[in-house]
Amino acid sequence: MVRANGAVSLRELARVVQTSEVTVRRDVRALEAEGLLDRRHGGAVLPGGFTRESGFPQKSHLATAEKTAIADLAAGLVEEGEAVVVGAGTTTQELARRLARVPGLTVVTNSLLVAQALAHANRVEVVMTGGTLRGSNYGLVGSGAEQSLQGLRVSRAFLSGAGLTAERGLSTSNMLSASVDRALVQAAAEVVVLADHTKLGTDTMFQTVPTDLITHLVTDEPAPEDERAAAEVQALADRGVHVTVAHVPGAASGAPEVPGPRRALRGTVPEVAAARRAGF
Repeated sequence: MVRANGAVSLRELARVVQTSEVTVRRDVRALEAEGLLDRRHGGAVLPGGFTRESGFPQKSHLATAEKTAIADLAAGLVEEGEAVVVGAGTTTQELARRLARVPGLTVVTNSLLVAQALAHANRVEVVMTGGTLRGSNYGLVGSGAEQSLQGLRVSRAFLSGAGLTAERGLSTSNMLSASVDRALVQAAAEVVVLADHTKLGTDTMFQTVPTDLITHLVTDEPAPEDERAAAEVQALADRGVHVTVAHVPGAASGAPEVPGPRRALRGTVPEVAAARRAGF
C-alpha cells in the first residue's frame, strides 16, 4: 500500500489487514528498521518521504474517512453570504462539495478540483485565479496565480498541506504551491487549516503558514497510543490556535482535552458553528 500510494495511515492499514493499530504500529517500526519505509505521525511513507510529493490519485485514497469528517466540520464555519478562499488539495475538495449548499457564497480558488465541485452550485459564485496548472494536484501556481490575488480581501482562507507542526506551522513539499498558498493567506482575515492526523508532527520543505497566522485547525482524533500527535494538537492550542476535532466513526479517541479558552471543540456541524459564534 505504501509503495502504491506513497503514504498510508495506520488506521487504513489496520482496516485492510483487520488488526489493531497497536499491532500495525509495531510492524511499521520493524519495517522502518529494515529501511523499507519511514514512519510519520499516524502513518508511514516511502523512504525519503520528506521531499516526495504524492500525486492526486494516491492522496485521494489516503485517510478518506478522516477528510470527510474534517470537511463536514469545516463547512459549519462558513456562513451565508461570505467570501472565502479555498486552496488546492483533496481535503479542500471535500470541503468544496459541502460548500455547494451555502447560499450567497463567493469562493476564490486556485484549484480545478474545488471549482469543479462547485460548478453546478447555483447560488455560489466561483472565482478562479490565473496561473500554470500543476498536474499532480490540479492546482494553479506561478506568478499569474499570485498576481491575481493581489488586492483581494475575504473573511477566511481554507488550506491544507503536507505537514503541520506547532514549531513551524503548515508546510508543503512543493515550492510553487507554497508560494501560492502564502498569497492566499495574505488575502484572508482568518486562516483555517484542514489537516488529518497523518499530517500532525510532519514537517516538509516549504513553509506555507507560520503557526502565529493560523486562526483555526480542524483535524481528526489521533489514535490513543499516538501520544506525539496528541501532544502536537496541545502545542498548537498553546500557541493560540483554535482546535476543532472531528470524530471519525469507528475510530478510537486519543485527542487531548485542551484547557483554557483555546480548547478543542467537538461535536456536530451546528454545535461547532454555534461555539464559533459564541467566541471560541
